[in-house]
Amino acid sequence: MAIVDDDESGREAVAALVRSLGFTAREFASAATFLQSSSRARTACLIVDMRMPGMTGLELHRHLLSGGTPVPTIIMTAHPDGTARSSALDAHVHCYLPKPLAPEELLACILSALAKDA
Repeated sequence: MAIVDDDESGREAVAALVRSLGFTAREFASAATFLQSSSRARTACLIVDMRMPGMTGLELHRHLLSGGTPVPTIIMTAHPDGTARSSALDAHVHCYLPKPLAPEELLACILSALAKDA
């Protein structure tokens, strides 16, 4: 899993949650950092914040799709919005979750994303 969130404490909390669910988590402070990393090619699932400076989570998802390297994506947001949710799901984001993340909901999204990608 790759966790991309510009908020350090939020990113660390999500990474800890993902690890507690039995997965490996790599953390990135921005979409650009993730895109420049060698981890990009090995990412089975992307958990990304919707609102980040530079490139939003949805823009990152669309960038990966248009570049021919789609990654099952879970968008998380502290500002849930029906319009943004619709845009994300229309762009084939796997899940759109409000923060703070509910462990059972995140686990269901991760398992579903990994099964769909298999």
